[in-house]
Amino acid sequence: MHEFSIVSALIDQCEKLAKQHQAKGIARVAVKIGALSGVEPQLVKTAFDTFREDGMCQGAELEMDVAPLELDCKACGAHSVPDEIAYLCPVCHSRDIKVSGGEEMLLMQLELIYD
Repeated sequence: MHEFSIVSALIDQCEKLAKQHQAKGIARVAVKIGALSGVEPQLVKTAFDTFREDGMCQGAELEMDVAPLELDCKACGAHSVPDEIAYLCPVCHSRDIKVSGGEEMLLMQLELIYD
């Protein structure tokens, strides 16, 4: 369950940013998780709820946006978001594609508490 180590690193990053900005706490953490990132959103939520209790994220809300697979076709130039995870251009059916989204996990927003 690598989600625990990922969430531990995420919380460390959030707390470091909060301290850099002299915040007293963190109210909200928003992340983007790609459909092909290898990260299970429900396990991220469970790990976040577990690890947030000991630091600046205590009581923070976790918002997750699951980003779909995005493909760029080198053959026809189409950019697509296929309905299913398939490495095939839905326009021309070429396999000469590049994954352009859906593999990432990114910290998108951090709402800090100053009072």
